[in-house]
Amino acid sequence: MDAVFNYHRFEALSPFQIKDELIKLARAEADKSAAMFLNAGRGNPNWIAVKAREAFFLLGQFALTEARRTMDDEDAGLAGMPPRDGCHGRLKKWLEQRQGDAAASGAATLGAVVDFAIDKFGFEPDAFVHELTDSVIGDNYPVPDRCLVHNEAIVHDYLMWAMCAGHRPSERFDLFPTEGGTAAMCYIFKTLKNQRLLNAGDTIALATPIFTPYLELPELEDYSLHHIDVSAEEEDQFQLSDADFEALEDPKVRALFLVNPGNPSSVALHPDTIGRLVELVRTKRPDLMILTDDVYGTFVLNFESLLGHLPRNTIGVYSFSKYFGCTGWRLGVIAVAQENVFDEMIQKHPEETAQAIDRRYVALAPNPRALKFIDRMVADSRDVALNHTAGLSLPQQVMMMLFALVEMMDEAKTYQKACMAICDRRFRNLVDGMGIEAHPGPYYDRYYGLIDFEYWLKKYVGEDVVHWIKANVHPLDIPFKLAQDHGIVLLNGGGFDAPNWSARVSFANLDDPAYANIGRAVRAVARGYVQAYRASKGEPVQP
Repeated sequence: MDAVFNYHRFEALSPFQIKDELIKLARAEADKSAAMFLNAGRGNPNWIAVKAREAFFLLGQFALTEARRTMDDEDAGLAGMPPRDGCHGRLKKWLEQRQGDAAASGAATLGAVVDFAIDKFGFEPDAFVHELTDSVIGDNYPVPDRCLVHNEAIVHDYLMWAMCAGHRPSERFDLFPTEGGTAAMCYIFKTLKNQRLLNAGDTIALATPIFTPYLELPELEDYSLHHIDVSAEEEDQFQLSDADFEALEDPKVRALFLVNPGNPSSVALHPDTIGRLVELVRTKRPDLMILTDDVYGTFVLNFESLLGHLPRNTIGVYSFSKYFGCTGWRLGVIAVAQENVFDEMIQKHPEETAQAIDRRYVALAPNPRALKFIDRMVADSRDVALNHTAGLSLPQQVMMMLFALVEMMDEAKTYQKACMAICDRRFRNLVDGMGIEAHPGPYYDRYYGLIDFEYWLKKYVGEDVVHWIKANVHPLDIPFKLAQDHGIVLLNGGGFDAPNWSARVSFANLDDPAYANIGRAVRAVARGYVQAYRASKGEPVQP
């Protein structure tokens, strides 16, 4: 096999496409050598949050009893729609009857979250329970289409903990639940374009390394955006540098997109970095639009999102998928402050531009110019013409509410500590297997690890070896060697705009002992490069 030829074939591909080839090679090696196939290339966690799910599935059973109250044709398997009046009392009685059976745990959780929500938010009991029962049945379109009324109140409060635990703003946010964080990304890009806030040829800044779609979407013909990298490197603890802040001062840079904590770096912005961004926006760039993707914020204690520090300028994206082990549920949410620069910029468009945008939404409102940015996003998510059927499905919104309520009730943060402990054990196992010392700070979430061969070889072996590797080894050789020789799948770091000679490992999706094996395999690959270097110099090759 011509390795160079094959590597060139893969150079333009996303890491998530290259992984398919790596999986084939790794499986073949595992079958041949009886090695264990280990795929640490995806971030799908191998744990799930149980309590909210127990409550959800029990709620569905109660909702069916409610539906049969209005119509019940048992032979046809046909029922009506859950009624509202008295539903809270009926739920309490129904749950009391299940306290001693196999569903007791779910009954206790469901009863507790309902009581908690009614007390905390002042909900009218029947109105809240009816939103739960009618929604879990899924017999209606979402009304309001952007977010259910009770869901918005609950998730807003949850987000203030998940994204702004260390710095809670006084501003209120409008929320748009979406089909995961990926849908949120697509909707945001689309609406920024449709509102002429980002136009073809405009320049945006990406805080790299970054989740690959943020690199790929701007390049599409749909958007045709230029981007500059404000690159956070391991030597700088993955924080923005003086040069990065200087680049953001340029008014040609219309927007800053970042993932915080990073993917693949897994490091959150330090308070000093956040302070510098706040100062930049307030003194030099009040027009800077910011998108912050904070999916991994719940893995950092007292996490601080830019959404809390710069609410007027920031669109927040959060996904429930990683923390609660629910990637298959597709639960994401977009948050935009009620007072924001996006609405202000839309109102400042030249009249000709404003009229063109008005025509897009003329069927939605007598005065389309008064539509808020986030409501335009909802319409755009269904190409405007289908706005009347927009919104995240109702059962998904119920699951979102239950995840959020159970977490808010956990004052001791037992669940969060358990999730963090899982990732920390796996991180420690990898480091031990690699035979290195690593002392990450409090801003490292341990969900991913970026194994930078250049950085570590420079630290432990020397510059000469690194120069030789960069001159003689293709960057994709690292993940391909791990797959071919060890049956292990990691993603190539270069695809995230991380250093080329690096690989991303997920600490979420394999059992604890696997990470020691991965660490030893990484060490073996690095040792192989060092031996090849020594052989090229006529030096003895150590066993």
